[in-house]
Amino acid sequence: MPISDYYRKLRERVGTDLLLIPSVAAVIRNEELKILLQYPKNSEYWSLPAGAIEPGESPAEAVVREVWEESGLTIKPINILGVFGGKEFRHTYANGDQVEYQVTVYECKIVSGILEAVDGESEILKYFEEDNIPKLALPYPDWVFKSNSERGC
Repeated sequence: MPISDYYRKLRERVGTDLLLIPSVAAVIRNEELKILLQYPKNSEYWSLPAGAIEPGESPAEAVVREVWEESGLTIKPINILGVFGGKEFRHTYANGDQVEYQVTVYECKIVSGILEAVDGESEILKYFEEDNIPKLALPYPDWVFKSNSERGC
């Protein structure tokens, strides 16, 4: 779902002004240890499966929901890789809506599912080698994409 009723109602009140959005993203590896990325419709850049946390939802619940909506996969969050935000995580959408994301990034394990965009938001879903990640919409640090052994875990 591109925008929830909650965020739509906020937008009706504040217009395109900057909103601080608590959000989540998932680093998901397949059997070959490649990382899942999505190319959202009407976007210039690839992204981790990600989205906003809804009222009453924990970050872990949000990442499970967002991944399912965007990829058709049921996942289990297994580790928080980091929390990122600040000016570098600001984005202005084509319609002028301004956001600044505060993103909790989870390492996640695939439980089940078939790779397909459930909500229609993802134009392309593709796995990438960790050393071949394309330019992303948000500037996550490179170490987020490294395996546990490469991060010293």
